[in-house]
Amino acid sequence: MLAAAATVLAGCAANSGGANSASANSGQSSREPARPFDRNPFPSTYRAYPGQPTLITNVTIFDGEGGRIDNGAILMRDGKVAEIGPSIAAPEGAVTIDGQGKWVTPGVIDVHSHLGNYPSPGVDAHSDGNEATGPITAEVWAEHSVWPQDPGFSRALANGGVTTLQILPGSANLMGGRAVTLKNVYARTMQGMKFPGAPYGFKMACGENPKRVYGGKGRIPSTRMGNVAVNRATWAKAAEYRRKWDKYERDGGEPPTRDIQLDTLRGVLAGEILVHNHCYRADEMAIVMDMAKEFGYKVTAFHHAVESYKIADLLKANDTCSAVWADWYGFKMESYDAITENLAILENEGACGLIHSDDANGIQRLNQEVAKVLAAARRSGIAITPEQAWRWLAIAPAKALGIDNVTGSLKPGKMADVVLWNGDPFSVYTRPERVWVDGALMYDANNPKLRPVSDFELGQPGEGDVK
Repeated sequence: MLAAAATVLAGCAANSGGANSASANSGQSSREPARPFDRNPFPSTYRAYPGQPTLITNVTIFDGEGGRIDNGAILMRDGKVAEIGPSIAAPEGAVTIDGQGKWVTPGVIDVHSHLGNYPSPGVDAHSDGNEATGPITAEVWAEHSVWPQDPGFSRALANGGVTTLQILPGSANLMGGRAVTLKNVYARTMQGMKFPGAPYGFKMACGENPKRVYGGKGRIPSTRMGNVAVNRATWAKAAEYRRKWDKYERDGGEPPTRDIQLDTLRGVLAGEILVHNHCYRADEMAIVMDMAKEFGYKVTAFHHAVESYKIADLLKANDTCSAVWADWYGFKMESYDAITENLAILENEGACGLIHSDDANGIQRLNQEVAKVLAAARRSGIAITPEQAWRWLAIAPAKALGIDNVTGSLKPGKMADVVLWNGDPFSVYTRPERVWVDGALMYDANNPKLRPVSDFELGQPGEGDVK
């Protein structure tokens, strides 16, 4: 199994934070003792769908890194972006699409989704996102709840141009478990969707949710200071666990007793697993960053983060991203002090900001959420161009997921995750016309055979009747 995974992950393994090390794959290394277990025992079996060389011409291109090409062209070949520029000669045998009046962008990347874990239909039998049985559940992995037949995946692809998404556990717990990054393709198994080489995420939460869930059960934490106390005690245990395993891997001898929960925390402390922290208030985000310094880990991104605008300088100094909504706030006290210019201020101050959904409907219109932020920025006198704003949907979330070296922008050699929009992508009237993942055409609004539905929907009234 691991030998097969090594082939799949070739070219991407360097970005996986060492999860597929030589000793893990071969069981032996001349430089270190054999590991008794693989830190990623459930590797991707993702295989890109076959595509064909495709040239799109006469389009407005947002490259995902802030660049714009008017009346430009893009060539996809062998699953990659082969060439991009004002004019490209069509290779022999390539499909050529005249995109006059249309736009091309990188595929949308959503860093905060629960598709597959809270799938449609939304019934109790499908509620698999929160292991709300203890404040620390670092041992659970979101991927083990992902249902690939969730209709939300195909709707995010067809309606929102979403090509990559991170599936996280819910926010009932201080430490909710591992998150997984998926390519938005059709597969029978979660492993068949798993983004090759992407590092794991780790879901944490601060504030009202954990103190309400567990304080309501008469146990710690019931306060914000309780939240921090439980977190710190857990990180102290993880640091000792890491010390024992590092010593064993360096010196050999009797291996320590394995702890599935602490395995994940050891990965965080080693920098192999990226922290994604549900947090609303500025003061709590600052406390969490202090705690991260105490124990030697890094917060990759705060999610929701409605008060990030208050501490843009601190976030920039800590190289911590903020994944935010445009205007979803006021539904509880910690989400009260929000402004629609939040993301624009982060951009203006040079901090890392991006849009996210946390919602099966919102993921279908993240481009429109960014349009709201642009309107708020203009009203406030903050100058942000549309092509600059597309970074919040592409390269910035790719950075937060640790995959910006292979996707998130239309640069030669990167994955051909591409959307052709039928108009200005920041208009409410615009929809994806075609969506490619790894250069394979996965959705075509003009082709009934490429307007996919999930396996679950096939056979339902009105579905599955495509000739």
